Amino acid sequence: MIGSIILIAIGLVALAGGGELLVRGAVGIAQKLGMSTLFTGLVIVGAATSMPEMVASVQAVASGSPEIAWGNIVGSNIANSLLILGGAALIMPIVLAGVGRRDSVVSLLATLLVWAIAWWGLASSYIGVALLVALVLYIVWRYRHPPTQVEEQEEAHPAPNFLLSLLFFAAGVAALVLGGGWLVTGAIEIASDLGVSEAVIGLTIVAVGTSLPELAASAVAAFRGHAELAMGNVLGSNIFNLLLIGGVTMTLSGQPLPTELLQYGWPIAAASALLLLLMCRFLPGIGRLSGLLMLGAFAGNTALAFA
Repeated sequence: MIGSIILIAIGLVALAGGGELLVRGAVGIAQKLGMSTLFTGLVIVGAATSMPEMVASVQAVASGSPEIAWGNIVGSNIANSLLILGGAALIMPIVLAGVGRRDSVVSLLATLLVWAIAWWGLASSYIGVALLVALVLYIVWRYRHPPTQVEEQEEAHPAPNFLLSLLFFAAGVAALVLGGGWLVTGAIEIASDLGVSEAVIGLTIVAVGTSLPELAASAVAAFRGHAELAMGNVLGSNIFNLLLIGGVTMTLSGQPLPTELLQYGWPIAAASALLLLLMCRFLPGIGRLSGLLMLGAFAGNTALAFA
């Protein structure tokens, strides 16, 4: 037990440092290549911070535990929407001003699509490949339709050294993946000792652990005033979790999604995706009070999962 706690602590340190490096590198790359910070958050940072979820899910499928994989996907999206954004807003209020209006719609539609696949038991390797194709189409569409002036609220800054930005980004990704892996390993060992089911472990412990890179990146982005990067990271990660990781998991396993998540996990994930859409559409920002309420909702949801 003590060894697992130490592993979790080391993982947290790696996540904090990795989040700082990732944001520095991502912003630098975006400025140098002329890409919007929102697109960078949606695709580059969103994909990078989703790598721990990918690793955990593939390992779970390979070991014959797809319940952990799907619990991780659903739980990570809930954690992204409530824990990550709530925690980031608590550190520094996030000014939205229209950021993420289009992508929050895509995130909600992707959630409803995969939930429907789970509900009707349509999961198969072919549908998994279709989800991967849908992700490619989304990336192409987003690249060809850059953010509007309302969505992109960044100031002009001198472009930093490109090679240094690449180095920061690569080091940040490495630290996040390693830190997430250490934390998940320690968390699973502790949860297993408590006799918790695999689906619940994936929905809570593994999901929170693999979502900490998003928390680190979004918190640093919010602190540095890059609201579009923080929101883009969360929305992009949610979309990548569903279409990329869900697609890979479905392609590899070809098995029906766990029914245990139908009555509990998926409805919460859909509700949290709807919440993000409403925030992006109608709120000027996410203040500390809203962040605190989101954290409270996440804590209550986690407590119910173990009830």
